[in-house]
Amino acid sequence: MDFLINSAMAQAPAEAPGFLQSFFPLILIFVLFYFLLIRPQMKRAKEHRKMVSELGAGDEVVTNGGLLGIITKVGDSFLSMEIAQGVEIRLQKHAVSGVLPKGTIKSAGKKASKPAEK
Repeated sequence: MDFLINSAMAQAPAEAPGFLQSFFPLILIFVLFYFLLIRPQMKRAKEHRKMVSELGAGDEVVTNGGLLGIITKVGDSFLSMEIAQGVEIRLQKHAVSGVLPKGTIKSAGKKASKPAEK
């Protein structure tokens, strides 16, 4: 019956991996996550905090919701923004996603008011 089933041969016991060798893949994954995910996110958050702290009246900004406007008043955690002539809203400072170059809103309004060509 030996021709159907291989006979078990005695082997030398395998050596257990060392402490560093067993945790090396885990350490490598943590280092990759830090440099590819955690560090860039911390850098973006720091840049956003700096941008929010430098906001001032007269800045043209865009919010997370996509509203364009000019800041009229700045408080500790809220600001007032004019989104159209005579229309002013209040929102949290951290809802501002970016500061636009001066004149962006006027140039965007001129492009939008032109009739579309057919």
